[in-house]
Amino acid sequence: MKSILIIGMGRFGHHLAQDFLDNGHDVMIMDQFEEKVEDMVPLATSTKIGDCTKEEVLRSVGIANFDVVFVCIGTNFQSSLEITSLLKELGAKRVISKATRDVQAKFLLRNGADEVIYPDKDIAQKWAEKYSFDNIFDYIDLPGNFGIYEMSPLKEWVGKTIRESDIAARYKISILAIKKKNATEISLMPSADYVIKDRDHLMIMAANEVAENLIQQNRNHFAN
Repeated sequence: MKSILIIGMGRFGHHLAQDFLDNGHDVMIMDQFEEKVEDMVPLATSTKIGDCTKEEVLRSVGIANFDVVFVCIGTNFQSSLEITSLLKELGAKRVISKATRDVQAKFLLRNGADEVIYPDKDIAQKWAEKYSFDNIFDYIDLPGNFGIYEMSPLKEWVGKTIRESDIAARYKISILAIKKKNATEISLMPSADYVIKDRDHLMIMAANEVAENLIQQNRNHFAN
């Protein structure tokens, strides 16, 4: 269980808080306006109303005690920047700030953010990846230019075992799981002796460049 502080209770802040609470974590929520947090008061571990651009407000909650602090200010970038900077000055272990543009991300990282998230951009990228190709069924973005893709197997893999296909060495990917099409059963970390079927969905982890090459190969196969 982790101790989470979420500053800014707009739509994204609400969803984030609810998800952390559902996963059993301690969540403190903060916002300048009482009406932004009132619906979450019965659910959150604790609540604080105050202007988080003020050092004394942040200091009062013991910033260093939280495992992660999220800055989810969506409409006032100057406030987001000031809060991010103050959090690091007050000893925050890890600060993750929300941005809507690349230029905002650069300033946030320079002023103390350990990581920057783009909720709208990330969601758009996921759905674009998922629906760009018929053989991509889901996509999860990972740090460091990596991703997890749910995709159809290449034609040359079908009928062979994972070992015979030499997938890891030849393609530089890891098969994390195999899901049968139209089934909820998932086989995690499949054996090297597993024989790949045409209708399997493979959950692979790969560098995005490698995955895009596989997607293109599969696209050519489906087009023919």
